[in-house]
Amino acid sequence: MTLALLFSMGSYAQDNRSLLTIDGEDVSVDEFMYVYKKNNNQENAMSKKSIEEYLDLYINFKLKVKEAENQGLDTVQAFKDELAGYRKQLAEPYFVNDEIMEEMLKEAYERKKFDIRASHILFRVGPNAMPEDTLVAWNKAMDAQKRIMAGEDFAKVARDVSEDPSARDREGQRGGRMMPGNGGDLGYFSVFDMVYPFETGAYNLQVGEVSNPVRSDFGYHIIKLTDKIPAQGSIEAAHLFLQMPENATAADSTAIKEEAWNLYGRIQQGEQFEDLVKEFSDDKGSASRGGILPKFNVNRMVPEFIQAIGQMSDSGDISEPVLTSYGWHIIKLISKSGLQPFDEVKDEMEKRLEKDRRAQKSQEVIIRDIKKEYGYKEYPKNMEKIYDLMDSTIFKGEWSAPADADLSKPVMSLGDTKYSQQMFAEYIMSKQNIGQQENYKEFVNKKFKEFSEEKCKAYEDSKLEEKYPEFKAIVKEYRDGILLFELTNDKIWSYAGKDTVGLQNYYNEHQKDFMWDTRLDASLVTVLDTNYLPQAKSLAEAGKTDDEILATINGDSLDVVRIERKKYQKEENKIIDQVKWKKGVSENMKDKGRTVFVIVHGKVSPEAKTFDEARGLITAGYQEYLEKKWIEELRNKYTIEVHEDILQSIVE
Repeated sequence: MTLALLFSMGSYAQDNRSLLTIDGEDVSVDEFMYVYKKNNNQENAMSKKSIEEYLDLYINFKLKVKEAENQGLDTVQAFKDELAGYRKQLAEPYFVNDEIMEEMLKEAYERKKFDIRASHILFRVGPNAMPEDTLVAWNKAMDAQKRIMAGEDFAKVARDVSEDPSARDREGQRGGRMMPGNGGDLGYFSVFDMVYPFETGAYNLQVGEVSNPVRSDFGYHIIKLTDKIPAQGSIEAAHLFLQMPENATAADSTAIKEEAWNLYGRIQQGEQFEDLVKEFSDDKGSASRGGILPKFNVNRMVPEFIQAIGQMSDSGDISEPVLTSYGWHIIKLISKSGLQPFDEVKDEMEKRLEKDRRAQKSQEVIIRDIKKEYGYKEYPKNMEKIYDLMDSTIFKGEWSAPADADLSKPVMSLGDTKYSQQMFAEYIMSKQNIGQQENYKEFVNKKFKEFSEEKCKAYEDSKLEEKYPEFKAIVKEYRDGILLFELTNDKIWSYAGKDTVGLQNYYNEHQKDFMWDTRLDASLVTVLDTNYLPQAKSLAEAGKTDDEILATINGDSLDVVRIERKKYQKEENKIIDQVKWKKGVSENMKDKGRTVFVIVHGKVSPEAKTFDEARGLITAGYQEYLEKKWIEELRNKYTIEVHEDILQSIVE
């Protein structure tokens, strides 16, 4: 069910005085004014008359909710599940820091203004590693940084110690040609291309600068920024490619280089780039298209290629020969989008931000604030018991804490609640998604982080109604709205549609409420072939019936004349509205390019609609009748007391 809120969100003021009492249950000024102000925002909204009129409607609403509660509709599981679903949606904004998300969006766009090239040296350590393992990786990173600061070449140090295998020469897949190491060079990239901590570490550097160790989920990185260029955006380019053969000799390399420069000279002399591409390029896939490559961004192409592109600005610019690990390229720029205006990319960037790990920063701030507000505390010594209980069954998803294990000590506390080892062990048992190479302790640490964050959010969630009166009010609106919908649907809407006897009796008693206005009995004649227009018109003027006209002209095979006769209301048909409501045959007119005329048979005096003609109106009227009768019953069933002194104080 899609629930339309009875009352939209609005201002909220706190006043717990009892405005009215329904069957012993008080309704505060606070509750009434919350919904009243949202539905009466005009200038004279606080007049005594408007408040009293709305209070009368509100009492009817509260009586229906009271009846639903007394029938136990609020105890039905389907109701509880539906309300829980709505409450979950309503609570979501309280766990998002909009200011941080806005800051991160602006930060991302500022970074998007530049494409950067960086190298790194990696020392692997998991995000949930034990302190001693983290320290080992940190010390390795510091040793590497010292070597670089002492003057050693960054690429050499990367080949020596980096735990990113791409830094060193390695055998290709399936025993293919050796792939040269990149010395830590990651090429060009932009915002969202790297994990957020790495991106931040790189963008905070100046060209040529080397970072302190930067921690990401992969481990510690030493980063060197090697280039920074204006954003290239989406790039379209063509190239003439001369491939470097496998196991090329020095002579091979020299010969290919000379050929590349010779071809470049011919282009400079006036020969067409595309003609030379078709004849000489080793990239046969693009050669037939004049060397045009699929559009790409900076992170999808080798850095030397991007470096050359960055130095070209105009469409049609052609680079000098560029050497990459694949061979020699002569590049022709077709277009590059550069940086697009913020308004044009905002929506796309917001979607990427929501999916990116950096969005967790908002969550981290929320969790941090919850921990601070409620005095969060961890008990590391009590975690040792969990570590000790772990065994290899976890890899099969079959681990469970021994039944006789004493797991009563807390692993964390929040506010007045302590969370025991047993609670944490049960959490692990429900989420045994450990990696095959993952360390027991790291896995437990990861699960504890998830466990603690989940419990922090749940604790805060349990306090939302207490902390935020506006949240409490809107959840109550949803609750009452769902109850009201269910009961009203059962007692009024669905019931009225099925009560055929009641509908018929209501129709019989209220026929005068379902009357036709004066109508025109007329035939609308459409002539598809104007050659038959004179004959059709003549037959109509001679007083022939619609059937006689059709039989005379169409016979058994033609379909050149069509006639629709009915009783028309005013403003029902634009052609009928153009003719005089006087018996006879009208002038010829045009309707959607076709020739038409009207045979007026006469006026039809007001008369009662048949049951079938008025069924929709009858049903609506019957529903209104049932609801009025129901309200009378409820007002007789429950005691209602309006506290006039409080009501008067509101008006004043």
